[in-house]
Amino acid sequence: MSHLFAAVGKPASRLARYRVLSPLASVHVSPLVLGAMSIGDKWAKSGMGSMDKESSFKLLDAYYEAGGNFIDTANNYQDQSSEEFIGEWAEQRGIRDQLVIATKYSTVYVKADESIKQKIMYTGNSIKSMHLSVEASLKKLRTSYIDILYVHWWDFATCIEEVMNGLHTLVQQGKVLYLGISDTPAWVVAKANQYARDHGKSPFVIYQGAWNVMSRDFERDILPMARVEGLALAPWNVLAAGKLRTDAEEEKRRQTGENGRATLWQGNNWERNEKEKAMSAALEKVAKEVGTEHITAVAIAYLMQKAPYVFPIVGGRKIEHLHANIEALQITLTQEHIKYLESIVPFELGFPHNITGDGSEPCFMMFRAGWVEKQPIAQPIIPSSD
Repeated sequence: MSHLFAAVGKPASRLARYRVLSPLASVHVSPLVLGAMSIGDKWAKSGMGSMDKESSFKLLDAYYEAGGNFIDTANNYQDQSSEEFIGEWAEQRGIRDQLVIATKYSTVYVKADESIKQKIMYTGNSIKSMHLSVEASLKKLRTSYIDILYVHWWDFATCIEEVMNGLHTLVQQGKVLYLGISDTPAWVVAKANQYARDHGKSPFVIYQGAWNVMSRDFERDILPMARVEGLALAPWNVLAAGKLRTDAEEEKRRQTGENGRATLWQGNNWERNEKEKAMSAALEKVAKEVGTEHITAVAIAYLMQKAPYVFPIVGGRKIEHLHANIEALQITLTQEHIKYLESIVPFELGFPHNITGDGSEPCFMMFRAGWVEKQPIAQPIIPSSD
């Protein structure tokens, strides 16, 4: 009978070493999320990058075959073709229930649909927008349920009660399993989850926002809020819009004309500034010390070893880039490495954190009355030596 209880063995791919999503959500997911903003074929002319169906399926296959099960998309990505491709791919492969698919509502997803004259109902955080978006996403994804539904951004027009009541109804209906929120102030998330606790509603279990080794505003309020509220973190823009690259990689792009996709905040400006060059050089130095050739893997490992329950979103269109990013899961950074990287682009927490601290240590004022020792906070998973 021993074979009935035999362990499956440790998988070679660290992407297949699954983790509990958050203290509030026990579903087990891959440590890296496949971002699907480039999956789909409708944004090529905008410069945002796109992929035809064949290329999209190959990337999805590569992620799945490596053990990946966590895919992030949105109702509007690639003018809805991102959800459509993911749904068709999962249906063809017969693997829908093996996946955790996250999508979002709030952004107007019918922008390119000329048959819809009035589009105001299809945007924002209202229950109407929520209903229309979720019903459309279920059809595009060819599924009866969404694993994680995010509020894509806060519209500052819809009250917290309406949002949380509407989301909870979707959970009760079985159309959504878990709730997430993205690009929203920490105080809104904390207030929303307090409302959920007080009224027996489903809380947010994961937060998504911009965070990388060069841009650390995320750490000011989002990180401590998530720690206290028990939320997972799914950072996007983890590679600083592709600006973290070696001098050799930059020269190669210059020669080949492969500049990368445009971004909302930088447009088509693909070349690095002096800060980005300095950070890239620092990442290259650390990469050599830890034995990896890809500085992007170091940048991802940095985030994962800053806090627990961090699931970076890695996008891109090339399978080789995906494999390079997976290398992050075998990198162990020392505190000296982290301090060195953080010294390149200084970051100030600002008031009141620069006076009272961030909660990781007792407030200095406490020591005026006596010596206090603080319970350690939860720590991130550090890769094992194998």
